[in-house]
Amino acid sequence: MLSHQPVSNIQWVPWEQVVANEYNPNVVAPNELRLLYRSILADGYTQPVVTVYDASNDRYVIVDGFHRYLVMRYHEDIQARTNGLLPVVVIDKDMNGRMASTIRHNRARGKHQVKGMATIVFAMLEGGMSDESICAELGLEADELIRLKHVTGFSKLFMNVEYKRSWETRRQIRLRRDYENSG
Repeated sequence: MLSHQPVSNIQWVPWEQVVANEYNPNVVAPNELRLLYRSILADGYTQPVVTVYDASNDRYVIVDGFHRYLVMRYHEDIQARTNGLLPVVVIDKDMNGRMASTIRHNRARGKHQVKGMATIVFAMLEGGMSDESICAELGLEADELIRLKHVTGFSKLFMNVEYKRSWETRRQIRLRRDYENSG
């Protein structure tokens, strides 16, 4: 009935087949990580790890749930309880979609690091997303986006440029230049 929902398709995969993404800005303090371990020890896995499947490397790349994965990775007693299998759901997203999904999950819990968030915003801009799309996908207000751009140094790229409501990323400039040069 709801098979199109990722949670309806939980898979149990070897934890060694799951890898971290390269952009997650979320950090958990040691005490909270210990509490997560105790929670999984006492209650089991109550939430799957959200992943995308990388078929070329036969692995699952984490979108959300990195710390649940860490508990499995570093605690043999947890591994023994699930025979080394980690519950995952798979979503189908491109890189910008993955980063947006990670941020939405993190922000919904009320935790994210500003510098990590700013780095993702910069990557999304370089990936061709517009300011408006980033704000919509990440639930940001325009002024939050401007502050995040400033944290990355993105704003310094425009130090000697007259302010405009929007500007072009390097990728957008390359695309425009390629278009203009194509005749």
